[in-house]
Amino acid sequence: MTAIPDSELILNRDGSIYHLNLLPDHISDTIITVGDPARVALVSQHFDSIETQIHKREFVTHVGYYKGKRLTVISTGMGTDNIDILLNELDALVNIDFVTRTLRPHEERIALRIIRVGTSGALQADIPVGSHLVTEHAVGLDSLMQFYPLVETGLEVEVGTGVQQALGLDYRPYCVRGSDLLREQLGAGMFVGNTLTCPGFYGPQGRVLRLDLRQPDLISRFQNFRYESAEGEFRLTNFEMETAGYYALCRMLGHEVTSLNAIVANRATGEFATDSEAVVNDLIVKTLDRV
Repeated sequence: MTAIPDSELILNRDGSIYHLNLLPDHISDTIITVGDPARVALVSQHFDSIETQIHKREFVTHVGYYKGKRLTVISTGMGTDNIDILLNELDALVNIDFVTRTLRPHEERIALRIIRVGTSGALQADIPVGSHLVTEHAVGLDSLMQFYPLVETGLEVEVGTGVQQALGLDYRPYCVRGSDLLREQLGAGMFVGNTLTCPGFYGPQGRVLRLDLRQPDLISRFQNFRYESAEGEFRLTNFEMETAGYYALCRMLGHEVTSLNAIVANRATGEFATDSEAVVNDLIVKTLDRV
């Protein structure tokens, strides 16, 4: 088997993976991810014990035990570009032999369980601020999948084409369904929705400060998008900046993934949570108790 060159699999002097600064023994099979590095401690404060704490750039990692289960919590920063780094390096930690620099045999490869716990804004008036939403499908407006051979289902291609037409885009957004297993395990009592992943916080999410938008009615286009299929009506429920990258990369790498969203804003009603941290903390505790 051909060894992966040093320029492709970059290791630090201590043998850890380049950006995350982690060794294979540093992570568990179940990984909770958060965007904000400061939020890692909000998760690990609930651990019974912490065995590892590592910090490099925006990637902060704590590994410990919660009710006897070994868990990893790691921050990602914002955007699917960071998710590209995170997931490729997490996968390398469990599925590449760092000594021989070769892929592990198929029968030895590990499927991680990855759970994103993040904030999101609702697009529909019937999803209130303060609620929690689990993502069934994610639609990516970013360009990450222009560089990977993602295979989509017929429904996913049709949804992406529909979003392209509704927004008048020059490219087709990608659409990916997350893990049914994790969604059912972790999402009980939550809204089930379809999340739009945007390549920015201001213009791509229809916010206007000093710069005008190319499409002044962008938010209403998001809100009014519908696609009818045999599975029922598909609408966009909320948006953020990472979930589609998670879903697409995990499909190709063979990992289970779901995205849990703390709804801290509603763009239909113009509301923002008065205590967004409480909404997030409630979601953290709920996630830990169900994982």
